[in-house]
Order: sequence, then C-alpha cells, then structure tokens
Amino acid sequence: MTTTRRTTPPLRTATDADVPAIAALMRASVRAAFPRWYTPEQAAAGEIHIAHLDRAMVDDGTYFVHDDGGQIVACGGWSRRARLYTGSGDRDDDARLLDPTREPARVRAMFVSGDHTRRGLGRAILEASARAAGAEGFRDLVLMATLPGVPLYTAFGFSEVRRVEVTTPDGLGLAGVEMTRPITAADLRA
Repeated sequence: MTTTRRTTPPLRTATDADVPAIAALMRASVRAAFPRWYTPEQAAAGEIHIAHLDRAMVDDGTYFVHDDGGQIVACGGWSRRARLYTGSGDRDDDARLLDPTREPARVRAMFVSGDHTRRGLGRAILEASARAAGAEGFRDLVLMATLPGVPLYTAFGFSEVRRVEVTTPDGLGLAGVEMTRPITAADLRA
C-alpha cells in the first residue's frame, strides 16, 4: 500500500493578480462553513457582506495566500489600519493608520478552501501575521471572528473579549466573537 504525503502549499504575499481567485475562495469558504453555524439567511448574508477582500491589505503587503499549484487555497492577513472587519458598513476612520504603541494590529479576512482545512494553513497565516505585525512594533493582535473561525483562533492563543452581534448592511445579525492575543517573543523568532 502506498501512502500519499500531503505537502503544505507555499505561503506568499498576495498580489493584485490574486484578487479574483481570493474573492472566489472567500465566497466558496463561506458557502461551505457558514451553514454549520448560521441559519441559511445568515449564511447568505455572510457571502454577500463578509466574503469581501479589503484591497488596502493587498496594497499594504499584509495579506497572504497559500498557492497550491496556481490555485489559491487559503488567504488571510493582518492590517495596520483601523478597520476591524468587513461586513457592517464603512466608518470614517477605516483607513487610518494605527499607532502600534497603543493599538493592536487587526487580523482580517481569513478563509480556507473546504478541501484544505485542518492542514495548518490558517495557522501559518496567523504566524506570518504575528511576526510581521510584531516587526512593525505592534504588541497585540485583535480580530472579529465569525463562529467557524473561533476554534482556530483559540488554538492559536486568542482569547475572547466579548460576543457581539454584527449587523450586516441589510439588517441581518450574525454572531461574532471579538478576540485578542499578545504578540510574543516566540512569534518574532518564528
């Protein structure tokens, strides 16, 4: 009997050319994961309002992808800007640069293809994000998790700050969890 060994697709910084594939992955990931955690109406709203890439993260060089032979199978990253998450509309200060001495970097837009889950891809993106944010002087990470992501973030050391209901622009509420994690010396050595 022959066993097939899975290799981890390489992690790299996203480029403008990746944007269409990232958008498709985000929508597919929501369609696959949300129905286990949310009602059909909430899952549909998530695909419309949450599965969107903030192009500023690509432009800033803080968004990563795992590329498996030309197919984007996981994506996510961190931001040095004030926007915490996509899905509830725009705020005036979303593009404001954060002060790393007093504000946490934002972990954002984490999505994994359904056939690539539980292979360490999300964790690798979180490790790269913590390392890069720490190198810029940030001391903490914060994120707004949808329910499917909470187990990954908890396993990576995030702790719950509070549970919230995120209201989408069409007025539908989705359960979310604000989470935080310090950036450690071990993150910077990784």
